[in-house]
Amino acid sequence: MISRLSLRSLLLPLLLAVLSGCATQRAPHDYTAYKAARPASILVLPPLNASTEVIAPAGMLAQATRPLSESGYYVIPVSLAAETFRQNGLSNAADIHELPARQLHQIFGADAALYMSIKDYGTAYQVVQSETVVAADAKLVDLRSGMLLWEGSARAPSREQQQNSGGGLVGILLSAVINQIISTSTDASYKIAGITSHRLLSAGVQNGLLYGPRSPQYQKD
Repeated sequence: MISRLSLRSLLLPLLLAVLSGCATQRAPHDYTAYKAARPASILVLPPLNASTEVIAPAGMLAQATRPLSESGYYVIPVSLAAETFRQNGLSNAADIHELPARQLHQIFGADAALYMSIKDYGTAYQVVQSETVVAADAKLVDLRSGMLLWEGSARAPSREQQQNSGGGLVGILLSAVINQIISTSTDASYKIAGITSHRLLSAGVQNGLLYGPRSPQYQKD
């Protein structure tokens, strides 16, 4: 039989570990270089794709402009950038990411470039649930100096938008199958990509981007 003292000695380290884990926060981002550069225009490069979905780069690229514009930046039209790269024989995202910063600045005149990498994109069926997840990393690089100004990551799962359905186990399984069919046929990932992009590329959030010069919050962050 375990004594109260022994039980307390077993539970105390576990409790401290849980509390310390809950208290852990991401270190604040150093914005020194960002505030010194203060970019006004951003070129969004085609994202790298580490997911299994070939449509992932197009989905994320289409969702990137809005949060950047709403944060106060002028964004080089992605269609114009894509056509410019195509005319120069560049269609592979990895090759484009390897281009020198100054060369991108000379071609597009943008102050900074956004480099994105997709970690997860798509819908998976998991026994009693079907979930769509989009996760991505991003970094902002000054094209005039080549300096890293900011980097971050974001993730959005579809279960945040779903409500639990009744009907017991059979109802849950049926709901999961139906959700996967609908998600696959309608590309539900595109909607979730919009949420991920908003979390990743919006100013005014912890460790997020700073506001651009077109925002009334410019230089107030």
